[in-house]
Amino acid sequence: MAFPPQFLDELRSRLPISEVAGRSVRLTRRGAEHSGLCPFHAEKSPSFTINDDKGFFHCFGCGAHGDVLSFVMQAEGLTFPDAVERLAAEAGLPVPQATPEDRARNTRQKGLLDLLEAACLWYQAQLTGPSGREARDYLRGRGLDEQTIGRFRLGFAPDQRGALRRALSDLGATAEQIAEIGVVKASPGGASPRDYFFGRVIFPITDRRGRVIAFGGRTLGDGQPKYLNSPDTPLFHKGRVLYGLAQAREAARKSGEVIVTEGYMDVIALARAGFHNAVAPLGTALTADQLQALWRLAPEPLLCFDGDAAGQRAAHRAAERALPLLQPGQSLRFITLPAGEDPDSLIAAAGPGAFTAAMTRAQPLVDLIWQSESGARPLDTPERRADLERRLNARVDAIADRAVQYQYRTEFRARQRRQAPKIRPRDGRYAPPREVLGTRIDVASLPTQQEYWLLALIINHPGLIEREWEALSQLNLSAQPLDRLLRETLNLAASRPDLDSRDIHRHLMGHGFEAQLKRVANPTLYRQAAFAAPEAPAEEAEGALAAILAAYGKRRLMVDRAAAERDLADNMTEESYDRLLRIMDEQAGRGAK
Repeated sequence: MAFPPQFLDELRSRLPISEVAGRSVRLTRRGAEHSGLCPFHAEKSPSFTINDDKGFFHCFGCGAHGDVLSFVMQAEGLTFPDAVERLAAEAGLPVPQATPEDRARNTRQKGLLDLLEAACLWYQAQLTGPSGREARDYLRGRGLDEQTIGRFRLGFAPDQRGALRRALSDLGATAEQIAEIGVVKASPGGASPRDYFFGRVIFPITDRRGRVIAFGGRTLGDGQPKYLNSPDTPLFHKGRVLYGLAQAREAARKSGEVIVTEGYMDVIALARAGFHNAVAPLGTALTADQLQALWRLAPEPLLCFDGDAAGQRAAHRAAERALPLLQPGQSLRFITLPAGEDPDSLIAAAGPGAFTAAMTRAQPLVDLIWQSESGARPLDTPERRADLERRLNARVDAIADRAVQYQYRTEFRARQRRQAPKIRPRDGRYAPPREVLGTRIDVASLPTQQEYWLLALIINHPGLIEREWEALSQLNLSAQPLDRLLRETLNLAASRPDLDSRDIHRHLMGHGFEAQLKRVANPTLYRQAAFAAPEAPAEEAEGALAAILAAYGKRRLMVDRAAAERDLADNMTEESYDRLLRIMDEQAGRGAK
């Protein structure tokens, strides 16, 4: 529902951000502001700032920003409506019901939730009663103690068709309500509905707030299916829910990691071993809704699949589903277990340390896709390598975010270059350093050297000046003599575009640039940067200049961002924050969208 703006303003005014954040973040007051270690990323020096008067927080390290509602949503992995309800209860504000229809809907929902809670209590009671002995033996055989059984509220559905229906009817529930929560199903021939679960261990499924919304059941015998979930109901859609989310949410927030396993028992086994940040989908491939729920908990969820062929297929399905949804800083990692092992069996055999070791070897999404495509068939001919490029491009095209798409395309091209057969440079010449022609220029350690390379490139290859005129004209070189040489060269090219390299050399020598020219155009520099030599192929010179200009652009944005962050720290206004956001978007490649 839509909340009235006046209500949201009142909610924000009653709950200062410092008060809400201060329960989980150690804050230090500095004048009108509070600061502390950011709860959204690991850091050693405080970069997280709160200004209660202006009503927003900002982290200079990771860029997190927002009001008290945004803080609770990010810190606790809540949706906006859940965050509003949570803070409203804390502030003592009744949540407004917009229409009579909303009030009726909420009343009906509460009644169904109460009925599901009653069903859960009944299942729990059956587990501890005489009919639950076989189920208790099964759970003990799986290594579960009473504390774990209680934490996950495990229960038992006895093989008494209709027992739960009768128990809920005795509590005053109508047949329609019982059917609506998905715990009964129609019997053949028009007989009374029978229980949906019987002869099964019961795993309550909750929403993110811990309210029971459905159940899962595991058969104790050889019946099929082995695992069975409640049907979809007004409260439960299995593609939107993650098992164990309510229990895992706090641990995931504190650790910055969430583990995704394949089933109920994996979640429980991990919790018993100390990994309280594990969840599981409900017997289906991860959906877009579930991925978004995971990203609200952690930027790179760890997906853990069995080491068999089915587990690998599941991993690749998850990768395909995730690609269109990727955002800067938002991806997946994949834990691959040894063949025949799942988290439960691995921990039972080798202890929690074995699973921790598997987590440290988790594979980034980009590696999974690369290995899948590059290992699919031989790459020993140009045609097969071209086919690899086509398949990789198809994967990259699925990514909606332009900045992430660009980075994936750049990474895959770099890997293809490294994997391609090495081509010998003609006569041993023109071997451009990889850090120049690739994407890994160290702009911090080589700025002056890059300036020499840049000047040699445009003096020896003046045709590049027109192509990169806008970028070159905006440069300010670090050394004043070199910057003057750049200006003279650009002015000359602008006034006499027909000049070749020899004409430029003669002009510079005759106008007082002899010393600078000798440092820029000499055999020693060409041995370092053969791509800048007069005889270097045009395509190599062009590629090198583009790479150097890109590095300068990154460095300029770094300087601009530092200045914008200082300005925001001194003057926390929306204008200064917007300026910082624009620079961060440009750094992420979103400026042109």
